Amino acid sequence: MTTIRRLAASGAALAAVALSACAPTMADPAGGAMAQAPQGRECFFTRNVNGFSAPDDDTLYVRVGVNDVYELQMFSPCPDMDWANRLAIVSRTGSTICRGTDATIISPGPLGEQRCLVRSVRKLTEAEAAALPAGRRP
Repeated sequence: MTTIRRLAASGAALAAVALSACAPTMADPAGGAMAQAPQGRECFFTRNVNGFSAPDDDTLYVRVGVNDVYELQMFSPCPDMDWANRLAIVSRTGSTICRGTDATIISPGPLGEQRCLVRSVRKLTEAEAAALPAGRRP
């Protein structure tokens, strides 16, 4: 299982890829405040991310809670992300991720940590998540 790190710095929540889904007005399972998402968006709390898989340097799958899987697409390749044992995700909007511009992935590399901007975030359907190859499921 992949390692999850959680940090906080200047109001931005950092969490290794273990994200949790929330409907536009779904309560945080940890008992926190409700997550408010813009109409039609599905968000997840960074603290609920509990696994990840990176099939390549452009795509990251994160497991949120037990059943939800999100696909994050990078703006440009994030070298070595597919080999990392742990990653961190930085939320620019507090503790939730609703769209790509909300997040930055921090990946360890041979020359230090790399910051990779996320372009898009999409919740996979149950069928899409089940169709991921066994070695690529978060």
